[in-house]
Amino acid sequence: MFIACLGVVACNDKAAVQPVATGPHKIIPEEATDLTSLLSEPVTDSSGKLGARVKGKLTAPYMLRYQLADSPYAEFPRTLHVDFYNDSLKTESQLDSKYGKYYQNQEKVFLRDSVVVKNLKKGDTLRCKQLWWDQHTEKFYTDDSVRIYTPDKILYGTGMEADQNFRWYTIKKLSGVVLTAGSAIPK
Repeated sequence: MFIACLGVVACNDKAAVQPVATGPHKIIPEEATDLTSLLSEPVTDSSGKLGARVKGKLTAPYMLRYQLADSPYAEFPRTLHVDFYNDSLKTESQLDSKYGKYYQNQEKVFLRDSVVVKNLKKGDTLRCKQLWWDQHTEKFYTDDSVRIYTPDKILYGTGMEADQNFRWYTIKKLSGVVLTAGSAIPK
């Protein structure tokens, strides 16, 4: 999905090329600003015609893509936002992070710094320092500490796995539950 994202990039500014030093060699990244990209997956209809289903929309103020690196990747050093859609193309969940890095060969995304995932229908919100998203399994996971805010409680733990729309989640080591009144949960 992120491959499609990086292949269908819409930018308001022209891409600029600036060398980035990495030891004795320089890798020249592609640079994009004001990025908006649709995340899609291929589908085949009943007549065998190939098409695409939109799964989400990525927006970011800045992206660097390193195509000629040993392991190609794209970096989002100035925040990123993703709206994940359900089959009816309605936003089901949202992801925000101050930093993201997409590993093209692994088809995984590493997120860090104030990572927030929200399921808009259920009202559950995940907050953590770092999180991985696996494109193939369409799951989030982390071995780090997590806080999950639900309408009636706050869950604390270490390690977690969840689907990308945050409809379900599993905390590996639950360390505490705080029951709250619905309006007492921080936004």
